[in-house]
Order: sequence, then C-alpha cells, then structure tokens
Amino acid sequence: MKKHNYSAGPCILPQEVFEKSAQAILDFNHSGLSILEISHRSKDFVAVMEEARALVLELLGLEGKGYQALFLQGGASLEFLMVPYNLMNINGKAAYLDTGTWANNAIKEAKLFGETVIVASSKDQNYNHIPVDYTIPEDADYFHCTSNNTIFGTQMKSFPKTNVPVVCDMSSDIFSRTLDFTQFDLIYAGAQKNMGAAGATLVVVKEEILGKTGRTIPSILDYQKHIKAESMYNTPSVFAVYTCLLTLQWLKKQGGIAAIEKINEAKANLLYSEIDRNTLFKGTSAVADRSFMNATFLLENPELQESFDKMWKEAGISGITGHRSVGGYRASMYNALPMESVQVLVDVMREFESVFSDQSQLAQ
Repeated sequence: MKKHNYSAGPCILPQEVFEKSAQAILDFNHSGLSILEISHRSKDFVAVMEEARALVLELLGLEGKGYQALFLQGGASLEFLMVPYNLMNINGKAAYLDTGTWANNAIKEAKLFGETVIVASSKDQNYNHIPVDYTIPEDADYFHCTSNNTIFGTQMKSFPKTNVPVVCDMSSDIFSRTLDFTQFDLIYAGAQKNMGAAGATLVVVKEEILGKTGRTIPSILDYQKHIKAESMYNTPSVFAVYTCLLTLQWLKKQGGIAAIEKINEAKANLLYSEIDRNTLFKGTSAVADRSFMNATFLLENPELQESFDKMWKEAGISGITGHRSVGGYRASMYNALPMESVQVLVDVMREFESVFSDQSQLAQ
C-alpha cells in the first residue's frame, strides 16, 4: 500500500532524491566508493558542497547580494546559541518574538548572553496566533522571529519593517513560498523539515553584520570562520548535505520557489476547507495565521479518536498525530508531499463524517 507521509520532520522527500541517494550509497559518481565513505575533501564532494551552497542563494534570489550560505550541524537548537554569540554585543540586547516552543527555546539561549526583550508573545493563548502591533527597540542588536511554528500550526504571513538586523528561524518553511529574502540578515533552518535528511543545518547570512560584537567567539561557533572554511571547518554531514543538494535540484526543476508555492497553497486550501466544512473537526490556529506547512486540528468529539485513527491508518496515512505537547492532529504538507496524499486524507475525513456524524451528535 502506498504510504502518505505527513511526518513533521524528518519529513517526506521527493522519490528521485531517495533513488539517487540510494545509488550514491552503493557507488557515488561511478567512483567505486560510497557517499558514506568518501573524503569530505575529495573533489567529488567539494563539488557537491559548492553547488549546494550556490543553489541555496540562487533559489532565494540572494546571489551577488553579500550573503553566504553555510551547511553546518547541530540543528536549529545550536543556532539558538550561535546567533547571540555572533550578533549580540557585549552589554547589548536582542529582541525576540515569542510564537511557540522553538522561539521560546531560542529566547532561553539568548538570555545567557545579555538583555533579551520579548517584544510580543502569544503564549497566553497557547500560541494559536501570531502577535501584531509590537515595537522593536531601535537599539537592539537584532530582532529574531520564527517564520513557521510546526507544533501550533501558525505561520508569519508578513514581517516587520525595522532598521535592526532581522534573524529568522525558517526550519519548517524554508523554500516553500516566495518572499523578499533580502529583508533578512540571517536565516537558519534544520534541513530535516523541508530540505533534506536530518544532520545538516542551513545558515544564510549577510556577511556585513558579522564581527561587530566585541566578543571572543569559540572557533566552532564563529560564522566568519565557517565562511572562510567554506563550510569545511570540521567534517560536514556529507550524506545530509548531498540529500539537500538533490532536493534543491529537484525544486529547481519544479520551477523553483514560485512554482512550489502555488502547489503548497492548493494543498493547504484543500485540507483547511475540509477542516472548516466537516462537522467532526475543528482547527486550532487563528484562520489568518494558519500555516501552509503544518495544519493542526482536533476532533469535536474526542471519544471518536480510536475510530478515526483506525480509519486513517488503514488508508496508508502516516504521521498525522499531533505533537506530544498539544495532542490532536497535525498534517505536515512539505514541498514533496503530493496533492494526491492530501486528497486521501480529505477523503478519509469525509468518510469518517458520513459514518460517525450521528454518534458525535448524540455525544454532544
């Protein structure tokens, strides 16, 4: 049976990425060696790293605009630390927008380095919306936000205008929609949520913002050292970077970000329309802030959970259980998830309503 993979991360990847990466495990570039065993300094892998970094800037429209793309390790969680290390001045301060668990974790790390101002938070309403009408201190060293919140199903549709450098955690919606990426001075993203296999972290940074903190930064945490070493300061995650390259190549062949955005919008609209129409379900996030990547929803009657779970599992659907901290359901619709899979979920929800609507009404 075909599986429909809604996992929030590690996520679904294009079939051709699986096929090419599987072949590379057996024999990479007809070298007689596996991608898992070649030297990261070999000509073949250096070419992979160079193309991947260049393709990132090309797809984001940042070529020749003073940005560097890096493939590092440690996930977004390490970037929570590296950002203030590299951008917050001694005796300085940073501004953060608190929109969910990962934003909150980033704030905790920043507090180790200096004054950390939370400009707004939706925590008191269980992060069900994106705050608006907040003020970013003009003397902040940077402003940090999280573009998409996987756990709570919210997504920033616009970003504040400010003279302060803007840092954005795009781990779960990188390369999914068109934006003016020049409005960001630093973008970071764990690869495993929309870009490749777990183990690599993408950082895109405007070089001119670096080297101004007055801090002594440990070498492995210094963006400038990673730029100088061309993402080879230490041994990179060779296989993860390679799957990122294959995924980026696939995305370019689809027509780039603009093309995939149209598909992502259509997928999200199909599922949200069913959530709103179906009497047995309800969405959990504010309509204006709904994520196109992660749709979160609940059953109106929790007593029907076992029946619904049985039905979607029998349809070959995988990974729609909500995050352990909030429960419910979460359908992650990353770039590689086909429309066919969304239709299967919608069909299951409709069938579920036709079978159990009477029981739900009796329970209420």
